[in-house]
Amino acid sequence: MAVREIVSIDAELCNGCGDCIPNCAEGAIRVIDGTAVLLNDILCDGLGACLGVCPEDAITIMTRQAPAFDEVAVREHLAKQWTESAAVRPAPHAQPHAQPQGGCPSSSTPPIRLSDMRAPAPQMAQGPAPTGPSLPHWPIKLELIPPDAPFLRGADLMLVADCAPFARPEIREEFTSDTAVMIGCPKSDDYESAVLRLAEILRRSDARSLTVVHMEVPCCSGYWYMSQQAMEASGKSLPLRKVIVGVRGDVSAPIDASA
Repeated sequence: MAVREIVSIDAELCNGCGDCIPNCAEGAIRVIDGTAVLLNDILCDGLGACLGVCPEDAITIMTRQAPAFDEVAVREHLAKQWTESAAVRPAPHAQPHAQPQGGCPSSSTPPIRLSDMRAPAPQMAQGPAPTGPSLPHWPIKLELIPPDAPFLRGADLMLVADCAPFARPEIREEFTSDTAVMIGCPKSDDYESAVLRLAEILRRSDARSLTVVHMEVPCCSGYWYMSQQAMEASGKSLPLRKVIVGVRGDVSAPIDASA
């Protein structure tokens, strides 16, 4: 235990809207019985990314005794959330029903209308204009790419959550002849299989870098932690970058991490 900054949620002010949930990359907040709660102190880094989105100002940062932030626990939590979210997906043609409390918070994101998207989204850093085909290679699904595929050798790897290019088509402008694209869905992929496949790709490809592009919702951020785990398992050390895409097409500044 140590004295550190950590998120505090005022249950009396909270209206249970869930606006804070997509902003917590660690998935540390959940709405339970109509009130947002911090699931576990070790899941909160205290940086306060969830502040400023609460319409009731129910979230603050306080300084108190708390166990240290545990990144390993966050990875395990997101992996479990990833698995649970796949388990609660409704069967085809099922009647709509209330979202289970244990499901992925992205499932409760309100629908976006075209009228909500009047302002142009901020632009990503512009690289060279693409000169090759629309897809740099085939296949592109992570689970289908052979770890020893020739197009992986010496490439800049880009692991993309498959919703991201639809939310922000400009992502494709980042593809170059040296980019090897891998896509998938953190909500439906098998976590352990994804870790093993990516680790094997990293081990065999002699890649130059890995960029992870995912949506802002917590279950999607599982790709970031999965990539870190795969990097460790591969025994490789290469530049690792994260880009977060908002549901309205905005993009955060890229975050670089030491592999």
